[in-house]
Amino acid sequence: MIHFRKAVPADIPLIRKLTLAVWPQTYSDILSREQVEYMLEMMYSESSLQHQINTQQHRFIIACDDDEPVGFASWSSTPDKQVCRLHKIYVLQNQQGKGTGKKLIEHIIQSIRSAGAIILELNVNRHNKAGAFYSGLGFTVVREEDTDIGNGYFMNDYVMQKSIVE
Repeated sequence: MIHFRKAVPADIPLIRKLTLAVWPQTYSDILSREQVEYMLEMMYSESSLQHQINTQQHRFIIACDDDEPVGFASWSSTPDKQVCRLHKIYVLQNQQGKGTGKKLIEHIIQSIRSAGAIILELNVNRHNKAGAFYSGLGFTVVREEDTDIGNGYFMNDYVMQKSIVE
């Protein structure tokens, strides 16, 4: 049975472990090995995750199947308090297609709706098959965005939004 728990800084090694199990297989057909390694260090190093939690106020949750961690997600408020941004959502490959990702999104929507948000927004690589997952959940593309992340690399994304008004 899937349930969620709030992640705390002590969960950073677990978040990194889940990331290393999911991220390379997700992006190996889209990005070069060098860019994957660069982005893993940039976004998932211990210091980066600590900064996201402690300074940027990203909220992380861990998805567990019974007691086994199988995925995680993070989100935060934006300057427009009616919009929340989904930063990360990753589910182990053996859990994909079982509704775990959908349940993570639903859990986040419940949390942000009660805080007054009306839109959930995210970025997804334009070549990532997860775009179809998000579309199936009611997200729509609102624009394209190319973000220079340094070292000669860019994130070439769709920005997608979903209205969460009941």
